[in-house]
Amino acid sequence: MQKKKLPVVYKPIGFLLGWTSGTLAGMAFRATWKAIRHEDDAPDALDKDRGWGEVLFAAAVQGAIFAVVRSAVDRTGATAIERSTGVWPSGEKGGRD
Repeated sequence: MQKKKLPVVYKPIGFLLGWTSGTLAGMAFRATWKAIRHEDDAPDALDKDRGWGEVLFAAAVQGAIFAVVRSAVDRTGATAIERSTGVWPSGEKGGRD
């Protein structure tokens, strides 16, 4: 019996999940930054009035939050697809990139 393939069908769902995870991660980062620094806006690399430490710290926090949220959303979506179709969306083992 040949194994079912789902990756092509999963592409639009994966795109939607990626967009959703980016939105959720952005909201989580803004809330986290406000809790940490009591500021509405986090520094970016081109903020002249912010120091290296603050800019790099903000980038590290943002990167960690985005990675965790993206993985959680991707995993939830893949699990839902497998439960509904019986097929895991990625035919390959390994990382996303």
